[in-house]
Amino acid sequence: MTMGDLVESLPAPLTVPIRRASASWRDYLTLTKPRIMSLLVLTSVCAMIAAAHGAPGLAPLAGLVVGGALACGGASALNHVLDRDIDQLMGPRTASRPVAAGRISPAKATAFGLVLSALAFALLVAFTNPLAAVLSLSGGAFYVGVYTYWLKRTTAQNIVIGGAAGAIPPLAGWAAAHGSLGLGAGFLFGIVLLWTPPHFWALALLLVRHYAAADVPMMPVVLGARATARLILCYSVVLLAVTLVPGVIGTFGLVYLA
Repeated sequence: MTMGDLVESLPAPLTVPIRRASASWRDYLTLTKPRIMSLLVLTSVCAMIAAAHGAPGLAPLAGLVVGGALACGGASALNHVLDRDIDQLMGPRTASRPVAAGRISPAKATAFGLVLSALAFALLVAFTNPLAAVLSLSGGAFYVGVYTYWLKRTTAQNIVIGGAAGAIPPLAGWAAAHGSLGLGAGFLFGIVLLWTPPHFWALALLLVRHYAAADVPMMPVVLGARATARLILCYSVVLLAVTLVPGVIGTFGLVYLA
């Protein structure tokens, strides 16, 4: 069975009626997209450790973890608000999200996201430095304003460009250790940036009918499964090559090669 046959065999997204009920703490936790948050925080912590060439200070590390998590959570909450219309069209998984399902109003979700973002900025300034704080909030702003609001709905290159939002946490982690950026930060940014499209396209291959139902121009919707699979392979080869460069030139030392 080819990838195209697999995609064609997937069931079409179901229309899910919106059920309005009172929000629980779990709904607000869902707004923060904890799994994505954890991954982004992990990349920032790894970058901080690489920049510090060892264990960073406890206070800056804690500030980066908590502040970074709040920044990611705030941006994700705003993403829920902007995506509520397409979430309702993409099947049970997204239609049951708190804002799309009507359990949390757009106004409350917006306020929640802005409060988390403000707390993130304050914590990052207090425990790391202003550059790390600005980078963290810039990543969130790019994710919400550029990717979610604009690119996601208008171009198949949405995640190629929008992936920069997910590549900014390593910059914030590097800045948290140094107060500045350097070559190592650039490599980490590039690695995450190149990793993002093949990762998202692989998921989109499984959800192609859902994206099509919401008229979201993800790559499999626009080019089809075979062309997308070729792009995934090409990006993966380039990604592998780029990940080897810091080890070859000694940017991160033996720990990176291990």
